[in-house]
Amino acid sequence: MITITAATGRYGRLVIEALLRRGVPAPSIVAAVRSPEKAADLAAKGVQVREADYDRPETLTQAFAGADKLLLIPSVSIGQRYAQMERALNAAAEAGVGLIAYAGFINGEVSTLRLGDEHKQTEALIRKSGLPYVLLRNGAYIEMYAGDLGDLGHAIETGILLGAAGEGKVSGASRDDLAQAAAVVLSNATQDNAIYELGGSAFTMGDVAAAISLLTGKALTYQNMPVAQYTQVLLGAGLPTALAEIIADTSCAIQRGDWYNDSTDLPDLLGRPSTPLVDVVAATLKSNGLV
Repeated sequence: MITITAATGRYGRLVIEALLRRGVPAPSIVAAVRSPEKAADLAAKGVQVREADYDRPETLTQAFAGADKLLLIPSVSIGQRYAQMERALNAAAEAGVGLIAYAGFINGEVSTLRLGDEHKQTEALIRKSGLPYVLLRNGAYIEMYAGDLGDLGHAIETGILLGAAGEGKVSGASRDDLAQAAAVVLSNATQDNAIYELGGSAFTMGDVAAAISLLTGKALTYQNMPVAQYTQVLLGAGLPTALAEIIADTSCAIQRGDWYNDSTDLPDLLGRPSTPLVDVVAATLKSNGLV
């Protein structure tokens, strides 16, 4: 049995869809979710739906029971993820889970990315747990640069895409490619304690701006600025201080090399090149009503 946590999130749903396409029987998949009522569509496909709330540890052991493989997808609760993953790992051990797969960030052990600290801590905890594991270190979602953060309309209107990334490279990939790679790992015989650095073909923020400009027909250029200045811009846009600092650091991390990796693990798992930047940007712009 394969259990997927946070299964009603976009990545989790895509992993389940990819497993089904690969022929994994629906009853052999468990969608472990905080709100089971939001997974009615998955239940209609025959997927088992179980309540699993990271903040209510009493729900976790039962949700993980019978799992040969458990994909832990962290929540969006920055600052609470490590404690949540600790509870989940304790429950996994109690439930006798066969293998833990963890969806973290690329370059997990060496990254200086502030947003990656909890991933780094969780990976260390997984190693100490004694449970067999697979680390799925995901590259940045291309969709986040193409409108999923909700701030791209202003950039298109002004013709300037702001950031602190410099000429740094991002080994980004579509959310769907990363979910498909996870499904390959989960549905095949798995090498215990394997680490996959899942980065796609590298691009710069200048490349992102050029793709958006091409697809919208509106001139857009990338404007780099010091991270402190970018933080002030975000604060001026009304973002809370903690969030502005994290977003600015995440952008500057591109310049520091934290989002780049030349591993071929992603295309090797997919059996093809990762989806090109322009194709992912086109689909994301359309889904966000920007073209």
